[in-house]
Amino acid sequence: MRYMMSYDFMENIRNTNQWLGATAQAIGEYPAFAFFSNPGLKWVRAWGEVTERTFQRIVTKPNWDIHSLTGKNREEYRVNIETIVSGAFGDLIHFNVAGRKTRNRKVLLVAPMSGHYATLLRATVISLLPDCEIYVTDWHNARDIPLSAGKFDVEDYALYLVDYMHHLGPDIHVIAVCQPAPLALIATAYLAEQDPSAQPRSLTLIGGPIDPDANATDVTDFGHRVTMGQLEETMIQHVGFQYPGVGRLVYPGLLQLQSFISMNSEKHTKAFANQINKVAWGEVDDQDKHNKFYDEYLAVMDMTAEFYLSTVKRIFKNSEVAKNKFTIRGKWVDIGKITTVAVKTVEGGNDDISAPGQCVAALDLCTGLSKDKKASHLEPGAGHYGIFAGKSWKTNIRPLVLDFIDANQPNVDEKAATKKNLV
Repeated sequence: MRYMMSYDFMENIRNTNQWLGATAQAIGEYPAFAFFSNPGLKWVRAWGEVTERTFQRIVTKPNWDIHSLTGKNREEYRVNIETIVSGAFGDLIHFNVAGRKTRNRKVLLVAPMSGHYATLLRATVISLLPDCEIYVTDWHNARDIPLSAGKFDVEDYALYLVDYMHHLGPDIHVIAVCQPAPLALIATAYLAEQDPSAQPRSLTLIGGPIDPDANATDVTDFGHRVTMGQLEETMIQHVGFQYPGVGRLVYPGLLQLQSFISMNSEKHTKAFANQINKVAWGEVDDQDKHNKFYDEYLAVMDMTAEFYLSTVKRIFKNSEVAKNKFTIRGKWVDIGKITTVAVKTVEGGNDDISAPGQCVAALDLCTGLSKDKKASHLEPGAGHYGIFAGKSWKTNIRPLVLDFIDANQPNVDEKAATKKNLV
């Protein structure tokens, strides 16, 4: 009960700040004050607007806002988001471009479950959509999942990916971004042993902690600085009474957001101070750079406690993937069993979350793969966000990933043979 009260107390603080912001904005916009040319009132209104928007976005799941696609000949296609596979903890969704010829490149984009929604990959989806059929793992907010749905840990995450790969078929190309990279590798190895015919054609791992100790950062080294008992005591709470997941143990999004902001508190403080001044003088709109970034950055989701704790313990503390000792339901998953899936790693030279060396470690673990099935790319000067959504991704990395996919597409004869076997 103590932790439920703590969860609700945090939500009360958030709600109160949102209300204070809305109140300050209303006072600043009060018509009678228009008679007084007082810049202080403009600042009060601006502070209220920014504050209300900030605290409201924290509990709002962002929209994908991908409604149409412009073709090469300037024709417009409608984009429909369809749920292909439904699950208690996440869905597999498809960005269906209505009226367009189906693309040969079939891509499963594995979104991270590390505090933000899958919409964090919006720019990645937009950049790939003209050339690919895009499927995305759309994870649910743990606070909205009833206790009756059961648990969800790293093994369950990997098995969700296995189910998605089974459903999409062997012509799929998997791209895993950041946190899910080690689990996407495990899911592929699991299929290599349990059902080789369902393996994807290729696996691209972008900025993921395959071996966190290869080049530790403050983020990846966190697991070694605290005990599991400390994490359970300070980070885990029961979902409060106002959500469907009441009573579920979670790592709350609000605590995660506090950690995110504390890493660069001075930068964020300056950004919000500048935004308040700009709003006061009417220099911004809903789609300005600040609002577009923070509408996504501030939207956080709760993680199940078992997923968060098992990630810290098994991926970071015990390095089970890095040591090729990961098990699912008590059975060892040997990464060396991967023999046909082409694997590519992408890292950013200035990535301060998953530093160079952590992701490329996957290639050494794939002992069953020939050299021609392995590839890696280090993007000089790129930070973590840049390697999957920023300028580096759009200019340099995206073309390399598409070339890698094309190099591992089935040829015509192979497709015919596969079709014949299915008949």
